[in-house]
Amino acid sequence: MKVALIGVNGQLGTDINRYFYENGIKIYGLKHKDIEVCDPESVNGSITKINPDLVINTSAFHNVDSCEDEIMKAFDVNVLGVKNLVDICLKIDIPLIHFSTDYVFDGTKNGMYIETDCPNPINIYGISKHSGELLISYRLRKYFIIRVSGLYGHAGSSGKGGNFIELMIRLAKENKDIKVVNDQILTPTSTQDIAKKMIELIKLEEYGIYHMTNSGYCSWYDFAEEIFKLMDLKPRFEPVKSEVFGAKAKRPYFSVLDNKHLREAGLQDLRHWKLALKEYINNRNN
Repeated sequence: MKVALIGVNGQLGTDINRYFYENGIKIYGLKHKDIEVCDPESVNGSITKINPDLVINTSAFHNVDSCEDEIMKAFDVNVLGVKNLVDICLKIDIPLIHFSTDYVFDGTKNGMYIETDCPNPINIYGISKHSGELLISYRLRKYFIIRVSGLYGHAGSSGKGGNFIELMIRLAKENKDIKVVNDQILTPTSTQDIAKKMIELIKLEEYGIYHMTNSGYCSWYDFAEEIFKLMDLKPRFEPVKSEVFGAKAKRPYFSVLDNKHLREAGLQDLRHWKLALKEYINNRNN
């Protein structure tokens, strides 16, 4: 199998590249200098040159608050860029793997979200990502839309200046007063675990929408508390409500995803988020 991976140097792309390579899957990694997803000519030229069996798109404009101010950029990348990828996948008749988010939901359901629940995003980022989902499912037959939550990986997130774990560790070591919201519930998810599960999913060729997160859930405060525990750090640290930060974009208060379609496809759930975090902490200096 030959795979075109868009965003190979990003947080998620880095682990996909590594684990696919280790499993004998030939990866053609594309950085932003290699492909501009908003430019149909760039997309057509780059993908046609590779002539892959599969396209994986990890590119996105995912700074949630910036999306509120830069609406056109959010839709250019998260919708128009997706449209250009759909066009080339249709042209050469290959599947597209595209990543979406728990933020397509409003967080008001009394329970975990399954793939067939009706999205109702409450911020521009979520609206743009849901629009990309709709475009893919409307025009393509061969696709995997993978919704994820609270991603972290050793490569960090270039669009956000690192990841939450490294930010918490840095603030604690700098003896900063730390405030973390305790009213947003999610599942922190390892990009390493996503990459491993993707390989299993691709082999099935059962197309559709999948939720893919580690098991269990917590608040951002609980997540930070576990980070400090594993790092043996004791910072000045308190829980606060979301309103304290005055963020431009609303966030869903409960956006936990149930990986129902993965189980129905015969795949096991990803491990608990605490186990994944412990491995990340143990390996962060390797």
